[in-house]
Amino acid sequence: MKKRDYLDGTELTAEETLSLVEEAFAQKREARAGKVRPLLAGKTIALLFEKHSTRTRVSFEAGIAQLGGRAIFLSPQDTHLARGETLADSAKVLSEYVDGIVMRTFGHERVVEVAKNATVPAINGLTDLHHPCQALADFLTLREQFGALRGLKLAYLGDGNNVLNSLLLIGALIGVSVSAACPPEFHPDPGALFRALGLAPASGAEISVTEDVQTACKGAHAIYTDVWTSMGQEAEEEQRQEALAPYRVHGELFHWAEKNAIFMHCLPAHRGEEVTAEVIDGPRSVVFEQAGNRLHAQKVLLEILVGGKNGP
Repeated sequence: MKKRDYLDGTELTAEETLSLVEEAFAQKREARAGKVRPLLAGKTIALLFEKHSTRTRVSFEAGIAQLGGRAIFLSPQDTHLARGETLADSAKVLSEYVDGIVMRTFGHERVVEVAKNATVPAINGLTDLHHPCQALADFLTLREQFGALRGLKLAYLGDGNNVLNSLLLIGALIGVSVSAACPPEFHPDPGALFRALGLAPASGAEISVTEDVQTACKGAHAIYTDVWTSMGQEAEEEQRQEALAPYRVHGELFHWAEKNAIFMHCLPAHRGEEVTAEVIDGPRSVVFEQAGNRLHAQKVLLEILVGGKNGP
């Protein structure tokens, strides 16, 4: 079988992605009942992380273990990448030892380079451009809360970062409308937005970017935000604080959303910056369930790409 990678979320079709979410929903219930699916028995996955991580590292390590496999964590200091070995060579060497590579890095071209040279599946655990595994967990969370995905609207407020790029792309793919409100200097990646707009007609999703928070939140089933300053952007923090202040999520914004709208955040969160404490710690917040869903969505993704499961 030809190996499959997962780099920006569009490597799976709309139906495969929706089926993955449904399978993750079912397996989460099974896991809580004690049922185990050792579909990665005898498999080893390399976690090649060039950025710090809590959720991505632990959810992948735990998920691989629960599927009967083994994870090997590799920081830059653990490999010869720190001494100048090329990514291409590293990917080829790792392919001789492991059955899959999860990479968390800065420039998206780095995970593309790994996928190009690896003979085993490569999974994007996060790059500056895309965060598709987070989006899978987000759509699983929406599935849990509302029972179905098609026809939902997600409002995203704040920095047009990698999380938003992935929400736009995968939402457009599977039929979830995404309306983003961002200041003009922090809009999402133009390429990701262009591709999302191209995917949306087939699924019926509506994709939009505005600078008005009320427009974005109107009729939304979920209001989502992320930190204003990501890793590697610390020098821009003062500029970002000033530009993004009008996009802080607070309780009044939910007057524009659907009555049962929820609050989402991929964490870590800075209370009082991108979201008020009353919202993130309030009854609408599902942020910890959302974080937990990284485990379940990624397990199914690993089953498909590495475990040889015949589709979701």
